[in-house]
Amino acid sequence: MINIQQNRLLELSNRFETPLYVYDADIIRNRYRELIGKIPYTRLKLFYAMKANFNPAILRLLEKEGANIDAVSPGDVHLALRCGFSKERILFTANKITDEEMHEVHSLGVLFNIGSLLRLEKYGATYPGSNICLRFNPGIEAGENVKVQTGGEASKFGISMRKVEEAKRIVEKHNLKVIGLHEHTGSGIPEAVQMMLGMKKLITLVDRKIFPDLEFVDFGGGFKAPYLPDEQRIDYSEFGNETTKLMEEVSQNYGKELNLYFEPGKFLVAESGVLLVKVTTLKNAGGKKIVGVNSGFPQLIRPMFYGAYHHILNLSNIDGEKQVYDVVGNICESGDCFAVDRELSEVREGDILAILNAGAYCYSMGSVYNLRPMPAEVMVDGDDFNGGNIKIVSKGLSSKELVDSIFRSEIN
Repeated sequence: MINIQQNRLLELSNRFETPLYVYDADIIRNRYRELIGKIPYTRLKLFYAMKANFNPAILRLLEKEGANIDAVSPGDVHLALRCGFSKERILFTANKITDEEMHEVHSLGVLFNIGSLLRLEKYGATYPGSNICLRFNPGIEAGENVKVQTGGEASKFGISMRKVEEAKRIVEKHNLKVIGLHEHTGSGIPEAVQMMLGMKKLITLVDRKIFPDLEFVDFGGGFKAPYLPDEQRIDYSEFGNETTKLMEEVSQNYGKELNLYFEPGKFLVAESGVLLVKVTTLKNAGGKKIVGVNSGFPQLIRPMFYGAYHHILNLSNIDGEKQVYDVVGNICESGDCFAVDRELSEVREGDILAILNAGAYCYSMGSVYNLRPMPAEVMVDGDDFNGGNIKIVSKGLSSKELVDSIFRSEIN
């Protein structure tokens, strides 16, 4: 849970108005260092999956910690470079990109992680002799929701393991140098054993020495962050030790010490964030107590999109009598709901509610549907008891400023 104190969050809600995203920098640092410490392999590198949260303050923080970047779009690459990451610290995973995007990213000098035979053929024909990474589909389905399971035979991601020889023919045809192999089975995997299954599938390609120039093996992400209030955080110590042993054996069999990559996103930033919203309406209907707030699913879509749970606190009445509410948003959609039948301290008009674990796939998946602008974002960096360092890391627009921006981009 976020370390920033209740009174500080209330102060921030008054100072910057709501809705407001607040991030705790210390939690991000701690999660990065924790994961590094749990996996004792000496040639480990963590590539932050910046799609989880692309806020420049978070990117700069992780750059200083020594992280690398997992980028999935040209925009990701441009932003990572602007935030101080060198091209050597960025891996671009090409997913259904256009030829124009391929040329754009190649011009930036970052390494491509290619997950389809069609793109491999096009890239090889255009840029023969290049270094590349290949993404394979291990055929393992894992993840906390079917919408974030990226493995499995019917998945849109990765080259089928059954087509490795076809991939090799394309590689040899264009004199490509495969320096990395990649797989990713899903997000928020509840059991580390499922992650290991996908990893061992990919390792079979290393052991067969199909690609003789490997420098690294990338096992993607999937590290789980806790969302439920009584949920225990997964201790990845045993997983880290098993992974280290696996990589040491693989390296010995391969004949050289290989680098190990992981791509955590949610694990690093989810717990750092909170969305502060203000109660605007209270309603009794159909035997339910309904709380309306000044935010909606475009500003935090995970409950509507995934059915995801986000714990909610009433910061204005933290010790009030517990009652059961539905917490709904301000968008003209009946599915615009943050929580159903949720127990909260008694809620009153004007109260400030904190929606927790809002650091990953919340702001980054936001939109301006209903022409409601995205909130401002602030970061608290340092000991909250001593005040911390408050950084305004993105300014929220007013409704008029949002409309003005539409007209500025209009093509006459």
